[in-house]
Amino acid sequence: MKSRATALGAGTVLNALATGRGSAFAIDAETTATVSLASDAGGDVTGKIAGDPDLDTELIERCVELTVARYGPDSAPGGHVRTDSEVPAAAGLKSSSAAANATVLATLDALDVPVSDDPGRSRDPAADDPRVDRVDACRLGVTAARDAGVTVTGAFDDASASMLGGVTVTDNDEDALLSREAVEWDVLVWTPPERAYSADADVERCGAVAPVADLVTELALDGRYAEAMTVNGLAFSAALGFSPDPAVEAMDDAAGVSLSGTGPSVVAVGDRRRLEQVRDHWDEREGTTWLTTTRTDGAQTT
Repeated sequence: MKSRATALGAGTVLNALATGRGSAFAIDAETTATVSLASDAGGDVTGKIAGDPDLDTELIERCVELTVARYGPDSAPGGHVRTDSEVPAAAGLKSSSAAANATVLATLDALDVPVSDDPGRSRDPAADDPRVDRVDACRLGVTAARDAGVTVTGAFDDASASMLGGVTVTDNDEDALLSREAVEWDVLVWTPPERAYSADADVERCGAVAPVADLVTELALDGRYAEAMTVNGLAFSAALGFSPDPAVEAMDDAAGVSLSGTGPSVVAVGDRRRLEQVRDHWDEREGTTWLTTTRTDGAQTT
């Protein structure tokens, strides 16, 4: 029983740390999980993160355990999970959500459990349908992230964008999907050398910008995502102690720009030609700058 799946990184529209409501959009950067299950593994699960053996593998191992416990046979198999990622870890680009989603989908496929093909599909629980809804699969990864302690909010906003594609708005306190929309944007990402871990974020300080986060929520639910990003980015850069200078440099040319997650990456969306002008500024900064696009197809088995 062996399978592979990919899931997407994402950028931030609204950070959920202040109010529990968040919004994110999927970008064209993939994490691949390869899951091998064996009935003779005694239920034990091991993990490996390619290219960075020092990273904690508890999240991806927990994803396999939870998925097997819910959808696997009574004699739960163990196994091994390996992730390979284009999404840098601890950079605010939802690497944990991508790893969790890819691992859950690969485990379901290894168990021969079908998953709904439609990213926005709403499943009727009363229907005789063996397929697992994508949102339910996403919630498994969110539960594993909470169990592993890699997130404060549960990051359902990040996870839903990674799993479903497009841009999502969520209530992370209820793990509820409030809206999803397919978007096609060009995206510029700047990632400085330092790293920031979501679990270390100053939640109390972020709570102080809740009135601004409420405004950003209204903008996002109204479909004004680019405006929402920019307001969010300024507020949370201040709350989390990051310089707003990269965002200010982008404002003349980008439709929207924000600190992504709890940082340190900054993401901008807009016209590709104008984003290339922003790239000229960001290239002068230490770190990595890259152009990409949004994705609307979400996570997939391969």
